[in-house]
Amino acid sequence: MDFKLFVFWIFSLVLIGAAIGVITTRNPVQAALFLVLAFFNSAIIWMLMEAEFLAITLVLVYVGAVMVLFLFVVMMLDINTLPTREGFTRYLPLGALIVGAIIVQMVFLIRVRWFSAEDYPVPTPREADYSNTEELGKAMYTDYLLQFEVAAVILLVAIIAAIALTMRRRPETKYQQPSEQINVKKEDRLRIVSMDPEN
Repeated sequence: MDFKLFVFWIFSLVLIGAAIGVITTRNPVQAALFLVLAFFNSAIIWMLMEAEFLAITLVLVYVGAVMVLFLFVVMMLDINTLPTREGFTRYLPLGALIVGAIIVQMVFLIRVRWFSAEDYPVPTPREADYSNTEELGKAMYTDYLLQFEVAAVILLVAIIAAIALTMRRRPETKYQQPSEQINVKKEDRLRIVSMDPEN
């Protein structure tokens, strides 16, 4: 076993452990930190596959921006997880059935077996001037152009829906009218009362 395959197995096992930690921990902050660890290990595996652009994008976008936002939201909301745990045992058989079906499908598709280096040969290294960013752009905008545009439309709809849900008016919420606040006069807010002085 060469060093590259050894590093792949180490980070793959850490990635699986972090993914299990995301769904098994009861603390939302710890789950988010486990997800950060999973992202880092995925980026390292992509680096081993010579997909440097995807690895850097994963670290910068997800770890650097999205996970910081997740942590900020989780810590600001101070979510009470006790009500969500109350119905856990009621839905456990259904969840176990779904997990079992997914595992059976994965085993059927991947056909898990003991393999050697001859079964899955290591790809030959690329030349020095090879750009995987260019290859990714060509594949995205030629072979997968329709899928890329569909994903863009879905993201646009999600952004519009998030803005619409945020801007909707709730009857129990108090709103300020800046135009009315600017046009107010001092006579509307202040009343001077004359009183005789007291000894």
